[in-house]
Amino acid sequence: MRMVDLIAKKRDGKELTTEEINFMISGYTKGDIPDYQVSAMAMAIFFKDMTDRERADLTMAMVNSGETIDLSAIEGIKVDKHSTGGVGDTTTLVLAPLVAALDIPVAKMSGRGLGHTGGTIDKLESIEGFHVEISKDEFVNLVNKHKIAVIGQTGNLTPADKKLYALRDVTATVDSIPLIASSIMSKKIAAGSDAIVLDVKTGAGAFMKTVEDAKELAHAMVSIGNNVGRKTMAVISDMSQPLGVAIGNSLEVQEAIDTLRGEGPKDLEELCLALGRQMVFLANKADSLEDAEEKLREVMRNGKALEKFKEFIANQGGDPSVVDHPEKLPQAKFKNRASRHGRRRGCRAGGRRNRHGGDVAGRGTRDEGIRN
Repeated sequence: MRMVDLIAKKRDGKELTTEEINFMISGYTKGDIPDYQVSAMAMAIFFKDMTDRERADLTMAMVNSGETIDLSAIEGIKVDKHSTGGVGDTTTLVLAPLVAALDIPVAKMSGRGLGHTGGTIDKLESIEGFHVEISKDEFVNLVNKHKIAVIGQTGNLTPADKKLYALRDVTATVDSIPLIASSIMSKKIAAGSDAIVLDVKTGAGAFMKTVEDAKELAHAMVSIGNNVGRKTMAVISDMSQPLGVAIGNSLEVQEAIDTLRGEGPKDLEELCLALGRQMVFLANKADSLEDAEEKLREVMRNGKALEKFKEFIANQGGDPSVVDHPEKLPQAKFKNRASRHGRRRGCRAGGRRNRHGGDVAGRGTRDEGIRN
């Protein structure tokens, strides 16, 4: 098998076999296939696209290029959530304890921020003492006992994706739907969850600027997830302006606390409920999305979600008293409240149920989302 023949095959719009994709990704990871040939393949994929089967095979080849996380020791259906990014995206801080309060295991592997916006770990570490440097055994034990834990990303997760992404960044092939979708899904699948909920952002502050592009990406990722045995659903949400009213690590922790009390910004609360109800449904803890949302609202009303957040903080070395005394969080020397302008379009959790049991965001006959 020769890489040049595979490049020519995809250049001519033909479908690569599973063996050919595995050969390409394995060879590139080991250094046997040079950057210039993979660059040519990335450009061929950019113009000729890939079938659903090719996308799934590419994803799994990248998953198998490095370490994978085995969560089989955790009882129940493990549901993960991924956002394609945005400013003021505080959803994980709310979703994790909210869903865990319903006895659904949330085994979350999170990263740090890139560029101007903080990642989930950066936000949590603004709580004094909170840390994610825990062993895998402790991580599993915490989730089994308390239904929630967060750990930092391992360095050897999907090394093929890291190499390919760096190459795409300098060859003008970043914005290719099959390459974006396989990159995102390879990391989520390698992280070991049984089911995945995707928050696909659209608008001025998102990578996908139009709703049509966001729909295409959501469909691609849902298809990959379901094709490789992960129950997958998606929501398309607006990022034309920042989510909520807070931007900054400790400010977003306080906003998450307010939201878990039912006193947070409505756009943040409604997006968390839209994502959370899919997580609850995929975990088989509700008969319908409507039933799932009512269960989530109940644990917000009765305080169980907030208590779960306190428990989560304490279990990972943080000071849980910040929940009742948020003034203990780091404070800026100078403060100024900015005004918000414009109208949010809200979020849509999509339409038709596909044959694998997931929902494809924004497609088809039924809108199960939220409009504000």
